[in-house]
Amino acid sequence: MVHLCLSQSTADLEGILSLQRENLSSTLSQEEKDEQGFVTIQHNLEQLQAMHAIAPHVLAKENDQVVGYVLAMTLASREVVPLMVPLFENFDQSEIEGKKVTSYQPMVVGQVCVGKSHRGTGLLDKLYTAYREQYASTHDFAITSVALSNYRSLAAHQRIGFKIIHTFQDSLHPWAIVCWDWNSSFTK
Repeated sequence: MVHLCLSQSTADLEGILSLQRENLSSTLSQEEKDEQGFVTIQHNLEQLQAMHAIAPHVLAKENDQVVGYVLAMTLASREVVPLMVPLFENFDQSEIEGKKVTSYQPMVVGQVCVGKSHRGTGLLDKLYTAYREQYASTHDFAITSVALSNYRSLAAHQRIGFKIIHTFQDSLHPWAIVCWDWNSSFTK
């Protein structure tokens, strides 16, 4: 049985890293990426620990194994993962209702992943519901980027309620910055 919880231990963070390795773009075939989606950034334990110290991650666990996660970041996490700095730089330039993203209190989705055996079960929705329940009282919205070539992920985020607010290109992919308004801090 799958249960949702917040990250608490080094074992939890190592479970995130294990699931992440199984779903890295660099290790999947093009067919798998097209059909199942992918994650692009490989974190290390120190980065996950630093992120966790600021805000714990939301996990789905089955028999003590991490089978899904939503990584939690805030504006204070900006420098923790160097590969994510371009995303934060885009937040400096992106606006919602005429205000810079950074003038709000956003909760940044550092990455989201559901294990292959649990896809199509509604687990992503449950993870994001738990994420919102955990952080909506202190943050205006969830925001992240999704590679435009990650069709499954982009469609899933839009189904949940994320809206594309900006696009940009880095050395890897064209990206969409997507935002999920939790507190009616801006008009949809």
